[in-house]
Amino acid sequence: MFIQLLRENKGVAIFLAVIRVYLGYQWMTAGWGKITGGFDAGGFIQGAIGKATGDHPAVQGWWATFLEAVALPGADLFTYLVMWGELLVGIALILGVFTNFAALMGIIMNFAFLFSGTVSTNGQMILLTLFILVAGYNAGRFGLDRYVIPFMRKKIYKEKEFTPTPLHAN
Repeated sequence: MFIQLLRENKGVAIFLAVIRVYLGYQWMTAGWGKITGGFDAGGFIQGAIGKATGDHPAVQGWWATFLEAVALPGADLFTYLVMWGELLVGIALILGVFTNFAALMGIIMNFAFLFSGTVSTNGQMILLTLFILVAGYNAGRFGLDRYVIPFMRKKIYKEKEFTPTPLHAN
């Protein structure tokens, strides 16, 4: 019942739009700050690897191994992916275009930051993003998804008589 409310109710869509824009702003400003501020993921990755030691490590061993074997040697690539990923996720969420994909990429980054021992606002952002992901199309109803998704469905199915399933009029 709650999931149906998230996915179909227009009033909830307005609330989701507010959450979506808030999250988008957080991502966009974080990404822009990294782009203009000379961010280097190498230092962050080394710091996370350092948190994997001691009696109560903040970073689990399996994640530290991934960081050491994959992320640290590719720190330049990860720098680029984080900076531009944050900015683009933010813009997509604010505009409400490809909302679910943007939210999915955002939550993956939030989990990566949490796994790396950074708490900050990541937990809050994960919780809010879960509502957007569960809501599906309704989270982008008051955004560009309202126009982009039906257009893409028409192009993908290439059927002359194809009409997207209408949303309930709640």
